Amino acid sequence: MTAARIIAVMIGYLFGLFTTGYFYAKHVHVDIRSMGSGNIGTTNTFRTLGKKAGVLVFLGDGFKGVFAVLAVWLIFRSRYPDGIKILEAYAGLGAVLGHNFPVHLKFKGGKGIATTAGMMLAFCPWAVPVCLVLFALSIFVKRYVSVGSLLVCIGFFVQTVIFGQNGVLGAPPRTLTEIYVVVGAVCALGFIRHQSNIRRLLGGTENKVFAQKE
Repeated sequence: MTAARIIAVMIGYLFGLFTTGYFYAKHVHVDIRSMGSGNIGTTNTFRTLGKKAGVLVFLGDGFKGVFAVLAVWLIFRSRYPDGIKILEAYAGLGAVLGHNFPVHLKFKGGKGIATTAGMMLAFCPWAVPVCLVLFALSIFVKRYVSVGSLLVCIGFFVQTVIFGQNGVLGAPPRTLTEIYVVVGAVCALGFIRHQSNIRRLLGGTENKVFAQKE
């Protein structure tokens, strides 16, 4: 199944290359990379191009994670029924890698949280409610998108392990360790891509959303 794993990552990566924020900004004749933080993801789009643009980019980046997982499921479900959850996980990893390191943007992409959320929705939908609550609390209580994003990563990984151990994930026990490693890599990427945010959080200089203007 090694070849299938590689193909799953490649399929995911191709979906991830649809960098919604970059393409939306090009559509309105601006370069999102020269605006705000320079990031092509949802948060920078929201802050620089408005709520409508932010919502569209979030949906676009999220659904490519969904579609990557579903595409791999459709292709391999009959051939590898016992390994399909592993391949789904690899597809999600590929989608996040494509978003974070898109070849057409010289490997300078986003942070992958919306795409991770999309992967989670297709791969482990039972994890979504808790992660949604964690993210919402971070936004409305602390007003930090970065904290919410990191909590989503932690929540996704922890719940994948819980549902895997309880049999809810629907994966054979012998495949669980590999699944945990791949999902852990996806979530670790979220932390890696948020290094600058973590430094600002520790220094008390992180940007907030809905912050009152002085």
